[in-house]
Amino acid sequence: MQGAIARVCMVVAAAILNHPSLFPQENTTLPEQDEELMARMREHEERLEMEQAKLEKELSQLDSKQEETSSDEGYSWYFWSAVSFVIFFAIEMSRVDPADTEIRPVEDEDVISESGSISPRMMALDKDILRNFCDKCTYSSAHENWRVREFVEGFADDLLESLRSMCDREEDMEVGDFVGIGSMFESWTVCKPLMCDLIVPFAPPDPHSFQYHLWCSPSSDLPPDMQGCGKIKVTKFGENEEGCLCGSANLGEDMLCLLHSRHDATKVSHTPDELLCSKNTHFLAKDQVMRWFQISVTKAWGCISHKYDFEVTFRKLDAAGALKIRFRSGKVIVLNIIPVVQLDDTDAFFVSHFPSDCDSCPDPYWHLSLAVYERNLLKHFAKCLPQNSCHLHCLQIVTFLHRKQSGLTGKSALTSYHLKTALLHLLLSKRTTAWGAESLELRLQDVLSFLQKSLQEKRLHHALIGNGKVPEDVQVPEIIRKAEPINLFRPLVLQRELYAATVRHFQEMLRNATVLIQEYTPYLSNGGLRHSPEESF
Repeated sequence: MQGAIARVCMVVAAAILNHPSLFPQENTTLPEQDEELMARMREHEERLEMEQAKLEKELSQLDSKQEETSSDEGYSWYFWSAVSFVIFFAIEMSRVDPADTEIRPVEDEDVISESGSISPRMMALDKDILRNFCDKCTYSSAHENWRVREFVEGFADDLLESLRSMCDREEDMEVGDFVGIGSMFESWTVCKPLMCDLIVPFAPPDPHSFQYHLWCSPSSDLPPDMQGCGKIKVTKFGENEEGCLCGSANLGEDMLCLLHSRHDATKVSHTPDELLCSKNTHFLAKDQVMRWFQISVTKAWGCISHKYDFEVTFRKLDAAGALKIRFRSGKVIVLNIIPVVQLDDTDAFFVSHFPSDCDSCPDPYWHLSLAVYERNLLKHFAKCLPQNSCHLHCLQIVTFLHRKQSGLTGKSALTSYHLKTALLHLLLSKRTTAWGAESLELRLQDVLSFLQKSLQEKRLHHALIGNGKVPEDVQVPEIIRKAEPINLFRPLVLQRELYAATVRHFQEMLRNATVLIQEYTPYLSNGGLRHSPEESF
């Protein structure tokens, strides 16, 4: 009996010593080693189960032969069985990874050690230089950005009003009011020329409407590589089961529809091409929309150009509404007016194109933008975080470094949207008290470390889609909140060369970070004036 108990104790000790929590944690982010580790764990667990079954068999045989043994030994056996069960249960429970429940910044030990690689924790960033850098950014935001926004909003109102005056309400698309999004309207813009992003919703003429097919809908037929996208079908009132039949049935001359007048029923029907649809389909085409919008904006500007004393040109011929405004003084403002389709009565919009260099999906698929909800989330944190919090300064610094590095070595798959997404994840996972102004250096390292780990894992989830940590008062639509998370780094998984180039870009950015910030810090420690981040572009 004592020998059997000793063998049980040896099995338990072996399980504890071979538990993965005692393994070294190097390279735990590599998928290949994760699979190898899991295989070893399963193999070891099978051996333990076999050994346990063998012990139980031997003990049962021993117990049957020694029925005459004292009851004390029986109680001892039950006691040791209970202890073994508790130990095994504790082992199984300890397998739960606490990192699954809370995002934590990457520590130095977590970073894959590659030749020439650098960890954000190793960066030597002077607090005074960082503070001076941020003071200049804040000063510019307070004294210049509000005037630019005021000008852009007034100009956009005038331009869109001119566009509407040229449209036939019964034949042309209906253009709504613009909504400001992006860094300028979220108060973290840092580089010149100043850029403003405006989205302009439009709707089809009566009696047509839009129907939406989201990737996360229960009956979705969108391919797996179209996550975060949707299709927009142009339908005529009366063609679906819920509509009125007067548009699709012959009611006779003596019959009148109580919902529509005779004039409404005799409207000229539009062809799919007139409704900006893809060829031989009823799905809205981005190329058609951008061509229509660019022509409309050009005509609208021609009607009001005599009122303004500046030059307006199209920056990109393949991007509708990508305007450059140049004043006589030489000052330049970049304006992106983007046609979008509103998703029902939400603040989510199907976007024809992105002003950044994001991969554009082919027709008839449209990206779904949650930029308005992201802006609302930042407003939510502005109310919760300490006064003069450092979260936007972190984003300004990382954005400046990224753009400066792109000017040195060329563009990569990394975009400013990825940088903002990393910040939003950290804001949702860290305590609000951790974002005080005195913690700027630590939080900046956290953002860069989070980006580094995301690149190593080739996984960066969208901050709002399928994220239960988003506060309810942001009011993200339920279908979006309950969807499966979307990996924004999916292209890096599929394209090995693109991934290698992006990692090199990020590593070079980390190496050059200290020099770039020092070079473009507006003030020296002795008070002398130097370059500002805006003057570098």
